[in-house]
Amino acid sequence: MIGTPPHVPPPSAAPSGGAPAAAPPAMRPLREWHRPLTLFAAAAGVLAVLFCVGLVVDGRTVLGEPVWLKPLKFAVSFGLYTATLAWMFALFPRWRRTLWTLGTAVTAACVLETVIITYQAARGQRSHFNYTTPMDAQLQELMGMGAVVLLLGTLAIGALLVWQRRVDRPMSWAIRIGVLVSVAGMAIGPLMTQPTPDQEAVLETGAEAHTVGAHTVDAPDGGPGLPVTSWSTEGGDLRIAHFVGLHGLQALPLLALGLGAAAPRVRLLRGEGTRTALVAVAGASYTGAVALLAWQALRGQPLLQPDAATLAAAAGLAAAVTLGVGATAALAARSAGR
Repeated sequence: MIGTPPHVPPPSAAPSGGAPAAAPPAMRPLREWHRPLTLFAAAAGVLAVLFCVGLVVDGRTVLGEPVWLKPLKFAVSFGLYTATLAWMFALFPRWRRTLWTLGTAVTAACVLETVIITYQAARGQRSHFNYTTPMDAQLQELMGMGAVVLLLGTLAIGALLVWQRRVDRPMSWAIRIGVLVSVAGMAIGPLMTQPTPDQEAVLETGAEAHTVGAHTVDAPDGGPGLPVTSWSTEGGDLRIAHFVGLHGLQALPLLALGLGAAAPRVRLLRGEGTRTALVAVAGASYTGAVALLAWQALRGQPLLQPDAATLAAAAGLAAAVTLGVGATAALAARSAGR
């Protein structure tokens, strides 16, 4: 039943002699995944297809972009996010009921956000920062509550997963860092809800502002943007760091899976310590990239027009990553030589 957390047998005992039991494989059967999260991810995939059809047959626009583009982007993003969480839950048997409850709350928040975004798109209205009518304002407040549930739920899930050791060290650290980076990406969201200077000026007069908040810094929302993403090419865009941070939850575990798959064929990757170190370097660099993208956006710079300070910071980050990977490879080669 969808409403009941599945029974999970306790982890097998360690073999005789005191050796720890082998960690379970990273890919578990689909039936062991968190069911509400899995069902939502599947539904998001179906919605993404329908929204693609909407892009073709519906010529309406909102702030200069196709009306169904934002629902499509959110469907893809939420689908990846919930599918990753559902997979993670299958790896960890402890605190199963608590994790199931948290996962179900996250699913409900994703459903709420998706329904509101889709409803507003069907009306031809923007879903975020919209206070034009009392109903628009109420929907905006509901989405804010959903975002808080997503943030706190992911943080709580990450805290519970950190204390469990049921996968190898590279995957364990990939999940830990991925969850933290994802939470950091979500935390950028509240920055977008703050009124802009122009909106503050309107609010200070006592008048009602139809729009409160923006994702673009030093440029109006709805201006020229990059293809598909619509990220601003005139000012800083906080959506970039928000998006990249949120999907650290997929990028880092995928890296750990890739390193594990390559280990039998690449001698330097056979050591678990080497793969763990590479995951740590990748996690630190990913976190640095999110911070750099947020810093660039807050200073009103378009992604493709960085100034000297942004380029210097990016070069420093690239150098640190190169040194980290090089040092890890050197230590692995020395260990393999011995």
